[in-house]
Amino acid sequence: MRKLLIIFLLATLGAQAAVPPIYYLLWFDTEDYIEPAADDAALRIAQELTKRGIKATFKVVGEKARVLEQRNRTDVVAALKLHDIGYHSNYHSIHPAPAEYLNGKGMIDGEQEFAMRELSGFQAVEKLFGMRPSCYGQPGNSWGPQANKVLRQWGARVYMDDGGQVGYDQQPFWFGSMLYIFNLGPNTMRANLDKPELLPDANRAFDRAVDRLRATGGVIQTYYHPTEFVTTEFWDGVNFRHGANPERADWKRPKLRTKESTEQAFQLFLAFVDHVQKTPGVKIITAREAVDVFQPREQPVALDAARKLAESIEVHDGYSPADQLQALLGLPPRHVDGPLHRISTTLKTQEIPRAVFDRAKADAVRAITQFGRLPDSVWIGSQELALPDFAATLAADTGAANVLARKGQLAIESRIGTNAAKQYNWVIHPEGYAPENLLELARLQAWTLKPAKLR
Repeated sequence: MRKLLIIFLLATLGAQAAVPPIYYLLWFDTEDYIEPAADDAALRIAQELTKRGIKATFKVVGEKARVLEQRNRTDVVAALKLHDIGYHSNYHSIHPAPAEYLNGKGMIDGEQEFAMRELSGFQAVEKLFGMRPSCYGQPGNSWGPQANKVLRQWGARVYMDDGGQVGYDQQPFWFGSMLYIFNLGPNTMRANLDKPELLPDANRAFDRAVDRLRATGGVIQTYYHPTEFVTTEFWDGVNFRHGANPERADWKRPKLRTKESTEQAFQLFLAFVDHVQKTPGVKIITAREAVDVFQPREQPVALDAARKLAESIEVHDGYSPADQLQALLGLPPRHVDGPLHRISTTLKTQEIPRAVFDRAKADAVRAITQFGRLPDSVWIGSQELALPDFAATLAADTGAANVLARKGQLAIESRIGTNAAKQYNWVIHPEGYAPENLLELARLQAWTLKPAKLR
């Protein structure tokens, strides 16, 4: 009998250990530096969560950090420091917003522009809170792929926000070597702060998300803005709507909630958070902790997976196209950025002599090793073989004396948005703003895209 009991207990423990983890991230875009009441809202949110033993991520705007210091809000800073701190752009909605100043630029000059405009804000947040921001998220949907490399260099390892520009099956993914918690679809949810009758619906939406993820594990997120708890309109919409850029002396404060409305907002939010916290099998984490719950971004690639590039430039067996291409070239796993330009193949012949193709492979290896970026193309004598065609040709190479050139099928680009007007329809952008260039750059960087697998 005792032996049977031990076997039963071991089996139960094994079953529990095999249950895939479900993680929940709660974050706040801490941005309103016009309305002082937003400071008090951030303070109360942080304190209420601390009472519950919950750590959230507060993504702080650079100017918000400077204003907190000017107002001597040491109480707010101390309360937020008990949580995780991220970065949410330098000025948020003062024009030009990130997508405005990144549009029309390439990857390299766009990276330089992002660094020039954002470093002082990043440093202001780091200095005030005494910790390097763990993550970044763009203001509104003002997203651009040029931010990734700069953020990596600054030590921010996570891109956490929401938007439709890039995604991977409504779960976190690696893109530009950043862990993206982004575009989670129905796995992003929140309680309505104005309608108590909708709280049960929010709880049920959370429960449905948990049920969907029970078999596989995954991530759910909720985000708010502290200013929402004390105002009836967004501070930036009041001042910077559709390209407006008034001088600071002319800024207008947003309309405030009544005391009763503010209290209701807090109570609805806290009731939702309490529901999340008591849900079995759900672990609440911060952006800083998120990196450690996923497998490393670079891992050895099986060549049989890489060979699938011949048929489709896509994620295969969980590896990005860049991962697979490097494996075919005999390179060790490492981060590499996508190409800078879209090039058309000019090669006129289907057969490539072995020696010529080997030189092209060596050129690709040198480019990746020296610049940490995939080349736009390789040269076959005086003619170019575009990167997708080179990858497909390499993947199908049988080792014969002549290599048969193939056409690469860029399936991975289907995971990048196609409707710039919709995906950049933030009220702060000029009306009709549609930066197609940013989505094209994102397609070029899609070579680095792959799902983030839980450990």
